[in-house]
Amino acid sequence: MVHRLAPALLILTLIPVVISIPAEGAEPWSWPLGRHDVEKRFDPPVDRYGAGHRGVDLAGAVGDPVRAVSAGRVSFAGQVGGIPVITIDHGQERSTYQPVTSLVQVGDAVEQRQVIGTLIGEHGHCASACLHLGRISGEDYLDPLELFGGGRFRLISPDGDPPPPPPGAGGDLARPVGGPVTSPFGMRVHPITGVRKLHDGTDFAAPCGTPVHATGAGTVTAAGHAGAYGRRVTIRHRAGLETSYSHLSSIGAPVGAAISPGDVIGQVGSSGLSTGCHLHLMVMVDGQPVDPMSRLSQ
Repeated sequence: MVHRLAPALLILTLIPVVISIPAEGAEPWSWPLGRHDVEKRFDPPVDRYGAGHRGVDLAGAVGDPVRAVSAGRVSFAGQVGGIPVITIDHGQERSTYQPVTSLVQVGDAVEQRQVIGTLIGEHGHCASACLHLGRISGEDYLDPLELFGGGRFRLISPDGDPPPPPPGAGGDLARPVGGPVTSPFGMRVHPITGVRKLHDGTDFAAPCGTPVHATGAGTVTAAGHAGAYGRRVTIRHRAGLETSYSHLSSIGAPVGAAISPGDVIGQVGSSGLSTGCHLHLMVMVDGQPVDPMSRLSQ
């Protein structure tokens, strides 16, 4: 009798803890609806033309604002099989939204969380109104929940300390723009000068003209041209903590302005020593640059 129970007890002892993590190398998405209820999960078809569920259905209500999951450019806004659809190109991947009455047009640059349309009740996949969100790379459908932390899982040991959070999780500052990181903080060879030196911030790819949001509350201490940094805005958040936003195409906050989290303080550009449209975010702690991703909450 003891020998029969031992394997079962061993199996229960070795059950690992399951936590969700985003897909490797992918930028996180923000939720397109205010609610985060999943009506139906991703169920990919066996082949390209087979039956399956090529996205996720998110519960909502007719008239709910639908927001872009990440920064990008609208590549389609029309009907497919009589269903209103919006597609946003994020570079390597695309997101799709249906059924949605569009507030954007093909070619529009959109930022993460920007309202792109409103949810309608007709042509839905659910008994009540819901948003069908798709994620596409090339011709392949991928699980959108991977980028919300709900699609992929990894196993960790139930013993010992829990694993550390991913870089950037749990910080006290918000992302100023969406879009992928094109050059992280650290030593690098400068793409223009060819000199190896510290890259004192994080570069986020975003179309020129994309609004840049303050990462937190504070006061503008500098706003103007700053040599190789181009047009730059600097915000003092509290004693010993400052952020700056460089290579702007325009500045939207004057020196002395009181800033709230999320306020637009400028627009993405390519001013100064720059190879293209992007935002260079710096975080200064006690006068020294630190990795911005270690301070961002998302």
